Amino acid sequence: MIFKSNTMNLHFKDALAYLTFKELEKVDFVNHAFSTRLGGVSSGEFNSMNMSFNRGDADENVHENYRRLCAAIGTEYENLTASSQDHHTYVRRVTATHRGIGIYRPKDLESVDGLITNEKGVALVTYFADCTPVLLADTRNHAIGACHAGWRGTVGEIAEITVKKMGEEFGTDPADIKATIGPAISKCCYEVDEPVAKRFISLGLETEKIVFPKGGGKYMIDLLETNRQILLKAGVKDCNITVSDVCTRCNSDLIWSHRATKGKRGGMCAIIEIV
Repeated sequence: MIFKSNTMNLHFKDALAYLTFKELEKVDFVNHAFSTRLGGVSSGEFNSMNMSFNRGDADENVHENYRRLCAAIGTEYENLTASSQDHHTYVRRVTATHRGIGIYRPKDLESVDGLITNEKGVALVTYFADCTPVLLADTRNHAIGACHAGWRGTVGEIAEITVKKMGEEFGTDPADIKATIGPAISKCCYEVDEPVAKRFISLGLETEKIVFPKGGGKYMIDLLETNRQILLKAGVKDCNITVSDVCTRCNSDLIWSHRATKGKRGGMCAIIEIV
């Protein structure tokens, strides 16, 4: 396996591997990580680091995978609080009372594709396997956010909704946010049909940078650039946005890709926490 990235670091803790953003590592009050496929206990099509409970893997395997990842990155398993994703745009503020929900406590809400908090020891967990993770850190008020932007969440502008929610709840000024986008399926690999392409065109962004016609009613879409432009529209400074150069499909030996595996897969997670 050859891993090359200008934006992300690959770390190993024994057999377990995880990714971090170089720029987000510089934010001293934040701990974050993206899981990979390596270092877990799952087997079969979930081999080996599956972080999704709803794919058919045994729950005890997923719990152990979380324990191993938490130990590797230096967070507490008990701090985890998960989203409940279904490609919508609801963003939830969570506190210490929500720890465990979606992991070792039952989900109490559906349709939660974004999480925010300003409390220490509350680790936000979101899930991916080609869709776009967006992580946000308010460097002035010490608040964080994480959201899941598949194509529906992206055209629903969940990244901007998350920024606005942080402003409402914590007084966050978008200019103080450090933002990271990805890893996700990149424009080299993300082909869609015309109805989906029209949804991206309708956003009124710089379409020539996000929608690329192939002919025959097919288009290549840049999910990451779309989310970058949405964050800019929300007031996040360009110099504070880092876009991953790691494509999930191109690196499907390391990280989960729905398209590369034709849906026979586990899932990866993003974790971000105030420390």
